[in-house]
Amino acid sequence: MSKYIFVTGGVTSSLGKGIIAASLAKLLQSRGLKVTIQKFDPYINVDPGTLNPYEHGECFVTDDGAETDLDLGHYERFLNIPTSQANNVTTGRIYQTVINKEREGDYLGKTVQVVPHITDEIKRRMMLLGESGDFDIVITELGGTVGDIESLPFVEAVRQIQWELPEEDCIVVHLTLIPYLKAAKELKTKPTQHSVRLLSQEGVHPNIIVCRTEHPLNEDLKRKIALFCNVKPEAVIEAIDAGTIYEVPLKMFEEGLDVIVLKKLHINGYAAPDLVKWNSFLDKLNHSEKTVNIGLIGKYVELQDAYKSILEAFVHAGAVNLCKVNVVNVHSEFITEDNVAEQLSGLDALLVAPGFGIRGVEGKIEAVKFARENKLPFFGICLGMQMAVIEFARNVIGFTDAHSTEMDTETTHPVIALMEEQKSVTSKGGTMRLGAYQCELAPNSLAHKIYETNEISERHRHRWEFNNQYLNDYINNGMVPSGKNIKEDLVEIIEIKDHPFFIGVQYHPELKSTVENPHPIFVHFVKAAIEHAEKKQKS
Repeated sequence: MSKYIFVTGGVTSSLGKGIIAASLAKLLQSRGLKVTIQKFDPYINVDPGTLNPYEHGECFVTDDGAETDLDLGHYERFLNIPTSQANNVTTGRIYQTVINKEREGDYLGKTVQVVPHITDEIKRRMMLLGESGDFDIVITELGGTVGDIESLPFVEAVRQIQWELPEEDCIVVHLTLIPYLKAAKELKTKPTQHSVRLLSQEGVHPNIIVCRTEHPLNEDLKRKIALFCNVKPEAVIEAIDAGTIYEVPLKMFEEGLDVIVLKKLHINGYAAPDLVKWNSFLDKLNHSEKTVNIGLIGKYVELQDAYKSILEAFVHAGAVNLCKVNVVNVHSEFITEDNVAEQLSGLDALLVAPGFGIRGVEGKIEAVKFARENKLPFFGICLGMQMAVIEFARNVIGFTDAHSTEMDTETTHPVIALMEEQKSVTSKGGTMRLGAYQCELAPNSLAHKIYETNEISERHRHRWEFNNQYLNDYINNGMVPSGKNIKEDLVEIIEIKDHPFFIGVQYHPELKSTVENPHPIFVHFVKAAIEHAEKKQKS
């Protein structure tokens, strides 16, 4: 039978519940336990798929096509195992399920209420992964902050699960903040006391308190927190700011978080942690021998979470290459033909990021042109690949008005067009081409060299595609369709001949990069950036 750990947050949002949950999961996994993590979000959207990246950061996509919270990316990067539809649930999905059941008459005429009907559905979803028999421990992160109105049904569901299960099968880890008052030169515990009291008023008492802090907690402070929050001193865990999120598991190990969790869950006979690969990664990350500057050309660069998986993939690839990757954010909306050289000067490589809509598109096209003409290593993802296709059509083939029908329905050369299956779609939520699809690689191509295999599986999230009507025009002018979905006849990867590194992919490789398995395209892209930087230094 699975055991359950619930991670809640108090005082303020953005404390890092996802990182703490993933770090705890990594430590437990390193001891030989089978662990998974799920995220319950209190917003009413059915999923993050329709949210603007400025609102909620990137939308992470799983193999089975779920559009999920970006924290699932952290889970996969830390645990090196895929998540699924079951790993992310929102209030919207809960209510949608309950309302559909009510319409179908499943409640036999009863009045449908938050308690028990909504909370019962929340509990069912919380226990689902545990009932599969695939996991020893299921960690559930509750989004939001204790005290939020929208979080109350989730907290109530946790209270009921705590009451229903034996004490050794369910524990609560509460993440809170210990602020430092600079004027008084003191760490203050009162916000944590209030946060725990608020949680306790809802009937949920934390077993372990993890304290985010900028300064170390001394034993007296830990005892004070333990006394007023009614936990043992060893159950007060310091989570001091780290240089990188990948150091957090080691800091939690030093604090004994995994050991106190195992004791409270009555799990005995566990193995010593095997963190050899993790430590090797950190050693490489902290001892880089080179530095490169890679431009990230995007339209949401003001919010780093909008490109979270891309940034983390650069961290993974940088470590493999013993290289520190400085990501230089360049807002595509402000790139023009006149200033492109100035905007992109000093870069060793260029990545044109995904996105939707016409804003900033011409700037991305100018950036692609600069990379192509100046032999600058180029990598385009999703919309970035489409911009490379448009740029090539305009400036090499000669289709001067070439465009995507997403941005220009009147273009006489729609080199990027709406997928056939998308033409009848009217609802936006969950209707894109989503999830993992197979792709066959052309022999002797850059893609084949990178992947070292004939067939790959990658995750997608798009509606528009390369228009095969123009395929021969591209081939005849030197652009190579090096990856294709044979079943649906879709071009997935494009390359350019006679360029040191130029590749565009319709899918999202960043979503599959993990600490233990950095994505090969990012690894080779960083390597190309290093070679370009060294060549510049010699010239």
